[in-house]
Amino acid sequence: MALLKKFLNQTRKPEGFLGNLMLSVMSLGHAKIADWAMSLLNIPEPEYIVELGCGNGRDAGKLLKKYTFSYLTAIDYSPLSVEKTKKKNKKMIAAGRMTVQECDVSNLKLEPGKFDLATAFETIYFWPDLKKCFAEVHKVLKTSGHFMIVMETDGRDKTIQWFKEKIDGMNTYTPEEIKEALEYAGFSEITIHNKLRFNNWTMVLAKKI
Repeated sequence: MALLKKFLNQTRKPEGFLGNLMLSVMSLGHAKIADWAMSLLNIPEPEYIVELGCGNGRDAGKLLKKYTFSYLTAIDYSPLSVEKTKKKNKKMIAAGRMTVQECDVSNLKLEPGKFDLATAFETIYFWPDLKKCFAEVHKVLKTSGHFMIVMETDGRDKTIQWFKEKIDGMNTYTPEEIKEALEYAGFSEITIHNKLRFNNWTMVLAKKI
């Protein structure tokens, strides 16, 4: 049981052997929901994208395949995730379309007002002070920029409660709580999409006005 808890806690900040294993598991487990969310992302082609919490880099690469003229900055506060993302996206990096850096979403050391799109796939569960982090995202977006949040739960299902008991510092949020935090940070035109699977998949899209 202790080993299971140690493994599950690698979802927060992957490191070492167990972190490598968790990144592989998460990439496979989250692929369908990430692709579903991207299929709903019908906005004008963004010039600059920031991927917040890039994991093993799978979704960052998919975004650049969807938007073939975009440039993407991938960030994560896990050095292992940064390393894996660089390895997985060598060609995009070599082509000058992607940069990867270690960075904390609660203190984004990125150019203010630069990005047209920010994405957060399966990661806000571990963000400290959600309103502050959303304000950081708002700061780096251009006016009329979009922020997409993807979660495999609406915060109400029993399965996610089990995970919360096992993973230190994990929080889940209902769509209503996400909307409130986004509005507090200055976002508007908030759209919520749901798809019932094993859990209630949720994609939230907000705009900076």
